[in-house]
Amino acid sequence: MRMSSTREAYGAALTELAEKYEFFVFDADLSKATQTIHFAKKYPDRFTDMGIAECNMMGYAAGYAASGAVVFASTFAAFAAGRAYDQIRNSIAYPNLNVKIAATHGGVLIGADGGSHQCVEDLALMRAVPNMTILYPADTIETKKCVEEAINHKGPVYLRFGRLDSPEIYTEKKDCRASIGKGTLLREGQDLTIVAAGDLVSRALEAAKEMEKNGICADVIDMASVKPVDAELLLDSVRKTGCAVTAEDHNILGGLGGAVSEVLSKNYPVPVEMVGIQDMFGCSGTPKELAEHYGLTIENIVAAAHRVIRRKEGKS
Repeated sequence: MRMSSTREAYGAALTELAEKYEFFVFDADLSKATQTIHFAKKYPDRFTDMGIAECNMMGYAAGYAASGAVVFASTFAAFAAGRAYDQIRNSIAYPNLNVKIAATHGGVLIGADGGSHQCVEDLALMRAVPNMTILYPADTIETKKCVEEAINHKGPVYLRFGRLDSPEIYTEKKDCRASIGKGTLLREGQDLTIVAAGDLVSRALEAAKEMEKNGICADVIDMASVKPVDAELLLDSVRKTGCAVTAEDHNILGGLGGAVSEVLSKNYPVPVEMVGIQDMFGCSGTPKELAEHYGLTIENIVAAAHRVIRRKEGKS
């Protein structure tokens, strides 16, 4: 099985799409980690390393965008959504400028960097910013599609990428529908709905396969568009299954789980269980150790599925 990280796919997508679209790329002294280094080598006149000055980078990006350019501003999620929040809010989102904030190394599964660098609140921060769109792809094909969507979208976009190598999901047998406001139904069932994003999509699929051995069949939705979520796809699924599990490498407060719950509570209330970071900071460890420590494993998704089905049946 081919494995790759979405940050690597991001770097490749920039380089490939630069032949088709005119845009600029900024980085904050992390081009090797964010993978924008490949774009910089091929298109040096369209790339600027802003140094360790994320707030300035966002301001410069806003200035370029105000002049009519499309700009990608790349750094780690902790430095983008966190350190440069004020510039994103006031200089980019408020005037609705064409800046695409490419945040790599989101979540705890980045590994040993520790709690200071493991941003688990960025989706919540960006979801609450007016005019902001959020895309969180799961594999190489979906990453390229999301980057191209961001280029063509008029307004700010927050793109979240992971460091961890994950399985390729989209093949000739699976068409990627991901776009702004659209998710992809990857697997069909009638007992529950699993909604996942990013690195947790492949784990949600594996969890569904495990449960099928015991006669439990799940819809699995890849919700790459975290804001706006695909409410139509979500509601079509839960009207059939009657319950949902969300799965994300992010705080259970304010991220994908929050977005899904908001749609369901307003339109079709059903039991929901959330797999994610339980409102705590990250710590240092290997991705495997961290997944087990924070409850982001296939087994955790299966356990949440059993809980939500029991709730649906009124047994707990």
